[in-house]
Amino acid sequence: DLASTPLIRATLVVQSDAEHFLLVSMHHIISDGWSIGILVDELTALYNAYIQGIPPNLAPLPIQYADFALWQRQWLQGEVLQRQLTYWQQQLADAPALLSLPTDRPRPAVQTFAGAYQKFALSLELTHKLTALSQGQGVTLFMTLLAAFDTLLYRYTGQSDILVGSPIANRNRSEIEGLIGFFVNTLVLRTDLSENPSFSELLNQVREVAMDAYAHQDLPFEMLVEVLQPQRDLSHLPLFQVIFLLQNTPLAQIELTGLTVSDVPIESTTAKFDLTLAMETTDAGLVGVWEYNTDLFDRRTIERLAGHFETMLEGIVANPHQRISQLPLLTEIEQQQLLIEWNDTQVEYPQVKCIHQLFEEQVERTPDAVAVVFESQQLTYQQLNCRANQLAHYLRSVGVGADMFVGICVERSVEMIVGLLGILKAGGTYVPLDPDYPTERLQFAIEDAVVSVLLTQTRVLDRLPNHQAQLVCLDRIWAEIDRNNQDNLTGIVTAGDLANLIYTSGSTGKPKGVMVEHRGLFNLAQAQIQMFELNADSRVLQFASLSFDASIWEILMAVGAGATLYLGTKDALMPGAPLIQRLSDDGITHITLPPSVLAVLPVEELPALQTIIVAGEACSAEIIEAWSVGRNFFNAYGPTEASVCATIAKCIDDNQISIGRPIANTQIYILDADLQPLPIGVPGELHISGAGLARGYLNRPELTHEKFIPNPFSTAPHSRLYKTGDLARYLSDGNIEFLGRIDNQVKIRGFRIELGEIEAALSQLPEVKEVVVVAREDRPNNQSLVAYVVPQHQNLT
Repeated sequence: DLASTPLIRATLVVQSDAEHFLLVSMHHIISDGWSIGILVDELTALYNAYIQGIPPNLAPLPIQYADFALWQRQWLQGEVLQRQLTYWQQQLADAPALLSLPTDRPRPAVQTFAGAYQKFALSLELTHKLTALSQGQGVTLFMTLLAAFDTLLYRYTGQSDILVGSPIANRNRSEIEGLIGFFVNTLVLRTDLSENPSFSELLNQVREVAMDAYAHQDLPFEMLVEVLQPQRDLSHLPLFQVIFLLQNTPLAQIELTGLTVSDVPIESTTAKFDLTLAMETTDAGLVGVWEYNTDLFDRRTIERLAGHFETMLEGIVANPHQRISQLPLLTEIEQQQLLIEWNDTQVEYPQVKCIHQLFEEQVERTPDAVAVVFESQQLTYQQLNCRANQLAHYLRSVGVGADMFVGICVERSVEMIVGLLGILKAGGTYVPLDPDYPTERLQFAIEDAVVSVLLTQTRVLDRLPNHQAQLVCLDRIWAEIDRNNQDNLTGIVTAGDLANLIYTSGSTGKPKGVMVEHRGLFNLAQAQIQMFELNADSRVLQFASLSFDASIWEILMAVGAGATLYLGTKDALMPGAPLIQRLSDDGITHITLPPSVLAVLPVEELPALQTIIVAGEACSAEIIEAWSVGRNFFNAYGPTEASVCATIAKCIDDNQISIGRPIANTQIYILDADLQPLPIGVPGELHISGAGLARGYLNRPELTHEKFIPNPFSTAPHSRLYKTGDLARYLSDGNIEFLGRIDNQVKIRGFRIELGEIEAALSQLPEVKEVVVVAREDRPNNQSLVAYVVPQHQNLT
């Protein structure tokens, strides 16, 4: 029965001088202190009369409980019943079915009632301030505490429509005040916090809600559920999953002749709700109990919750006119941990160097080491540098300079690496154009970036769209390029200049170009080399398409560490047997793959493979367990807007899957919609700051302003945060758990896809009236895009 949850379970232990014990088990019913008070009073009177040898003098009862039950049944019908029903139907119309509290474990398919409790006490000073605030605002202490509880739930869940159950004594007639019996009913108190009111404004709303509910308290909760017929789910209770109550009816002192009376608390191991906050007024101040479902929450989570509630109450009495989104939540210790300690990633690195200079320094150290291998071709570091320098000098002669967009549309080949390095050395910004991409996509990128020079190969000319760029066909004019100077170019590029322009999916149907600077990629390379223990003996597979940001990740980790970069044709890198064969034949030591690719690979021994990095999409425990045995396994996370990678986790198969912690010179903040830092375990949007942040989006100043915002947690000039749109939360050990997207974007096989872009393209077809695109996972670790179409004509198939 939802309306019969005990607030305090206690056994009254009475010890006489003759060592005789009287045990009276009392279950203190929520908000029904009358029954317990009456029971205690009558027990006292009967016992004292018995000891004194006189007849007990109990006042006669005007009615019995059965009389009340009969009266209520006769009264609660017709117009009275309809008035009560109408109010609750209107009040609870379109109410959310579930309050999604952040839990430590997934909600079981069938609700369990295993529970525990956590006690707490507020200081007498804080209690007095809350009482004074209530009096000043013209509300009861119950209303103030309920409003604070609503605010806490709002801050924890991000939901603005909050439903809280609250029991009421329901003794609203004088005839039943002295009657022992169960009169308690349960009210559903619904609060709207969507306008981010001040706490004072919220108090006014809570008062109105509570007073209206009190005026309609006679409708039994069971009847309300029967009439509303909410959608039932065995995993949770209907209408509300949390409950709040305040016991402010003090028990009278029990004075039994010759006896000492004390309470012995009984530890509760059940919980009828996800979370119950039960409070009581005492002479020492407010005390309370958090009762919680142990299949959902850990004790330390509830301990943090209790601390946040107290912190919030302190903030409320200090400034009740503060917006509820701005009320303090974190303790000072938590703020220090989340904002400073876990973001203490500062590492010295040469902030004035560009990424091609990292390669040039490696050329000086190991000029004769093999830098790149493609089928039967290979170049040493010295050879690769000379060819890249020749191309750079040539590009300078045709007008390429700093921050100039230079397209590169080539197949995987040695020319691809030479072309990329040559553009960078010349000061240009390379714009990768995968020749296998749709012509419309390539044309958009070329036109949007106003590409002035386009590097390509003869075999892909027929796949190029119409363009106005100067064409540099590498395999045709290499003899001319070969006549150029082989020396490094100097003084042309700075770390703040652009290195590449990567086009990602756009929610409006148009891709957006992310402008990435040298400094961010240089910091990335330094972090990779250290984290993945790359050296001259390492062999790195270049798997990703050049148009995918992971390609520069693979290239930099190899050439920055003196390792060998292995390229392969598209067919040789097909997931399955071809890719396994390539890994085995080339003795690859380091690979970066999307989890979906790794999932379809047959698990082979591959003794040379020391390090696997997954990135681009969520990784399952099964993949980690299958591929982490005997080797290093890393889970990397990061958008193009943060120079490819922002966090890395070293995975162990028995650990909770996470995306780890921020890499060097990177800060992570998990914030709510009002940019307030969230506690451990509470989901919010992941924000990134630090050396890796991109300059912004090309030709999209509004979007750049929306996504790259001023950093409120830094005093450094021009410090920014990037709003990723990813949902995440901190784990208690400081690692970050990725939870998905908060928008309409998905990642499939490492590619960032805006479903809106696909919907926009399909809606342009004359046969399509309406379209919705979703990502489905009909088989584990194998997502697919599915479009549901309403045709213009019903006979269209």
